[in-house]
Amino acid sequence: MTYQNPVLDTDFPDPSVLLAPDGYYYAYATQTKYQGRILNFQVARSPDLVSWEHLGEAMPAKPVWAASTQRFWAPDVSRHADGRYLLFYSAQPNDLAAGLCLGVAVAEQPAGPFVDSGHPLLAGGPGFENIDPMRFVEAGSGQQLLFWGSGFGPLRVRELAADGLAFAAGSEARIVVQPRPAQANAYGHLIEGSWVHYRQGWYYLFYSGDNCCGPDARYAVLVARARQAAGPYQTLAEATGTAGTILTENARWQAPGHNCLVTDSAGHDWLLYHAIDRRQPTFDAINDEQGYSRRVLLLDKVVYDAEGWPHIGTPSTEPQPGPEIEKLFRS
Repeated sequence: MTYQNPVLDTDFPDPSVLLAPDGYYYAYATQTKYQGRILNFQVARSPDLVSWEHLGEAMPAKPVWAASTQRFWAPDVSRHADGRYLLFYSAQPNDLAAGLCLGVAVAEQPAGPFVDSGHPLLAGGPGFENIDPMRFVEAGSGQQLLFWGSGFGPLRVRELAADGLAFAAGSEARIVVQPRPAQANAYGHLIEGSWVHYRQGWYYLFYSGDNCCGPDARYAVLVARARQAAGPYQTLAEATGTAGTILTENARWQAPGHNCLVTDSAGHDWLLYHAIDRRQPTFDAINDEQGYSRRVLLLDKVVYDAEGWPHIGTPSTEPQPGPEIEKLFRS
């Protein structure tokens, strides 16, 4: 099987993907206007990570604490051990003067409908530091961790309670990656979009740096790694003395980033992420974001070097060999 980017040619920012028991991959994305309709959170599904069917709305009802706003983004969906699906997300609360919040919603099926828990998981805070959540379950221990962060602040992690709907009693947030000082031709001054992946004894924390959107969008994917899920993490920049990027833009694709990662049946890792298509960079967005960046879904294979660090380069523009996907039962 071969494919060519984009794998989903519609505005589908900040993707997260899971493999459900029915054998389909489900992808979730930030609020958008799709076919003239505003969707709080988008959901799509695919049998092979290449051919995607857009399913529409994942969370039809807004939470009561953000019912009057139109800012919902960066959904992360994962399956709890009890079979429920948990959707962690970022939102602007009704009080526009308050800081942005983290929320959590629950569904019985991967496509939803997701129903909010009724209150923010983490409310307010300075600016937009409390955004871009990602739930990670540590192998063996089953410990549930939530990673998040942005707003020129650090990336953080904190343990979740057993039901996944609150932070564990007595737990505290820990810093895992600090932003870097602003430098010319360097990324990492603003960091966000955490995604943790375990491979061969290492926990890899993929994240994105700098400006995601708009006419001056400048975004790239960076990485850090640790022997324990909660850290301490060493960034690629620290380890090599380089910019620490593993994916940057090219002549076709601007500002690639905010990725998730999937391992195929052959054990190969694939990065799903958004980027701005320079051939069609904007679309009819919502609210005051008319002409806002149109970020479509891309897919590329991750390659690891001799030291175990992941690399991609730039988004592929020509046909590529696709993932190897075992054909599972699909209802």
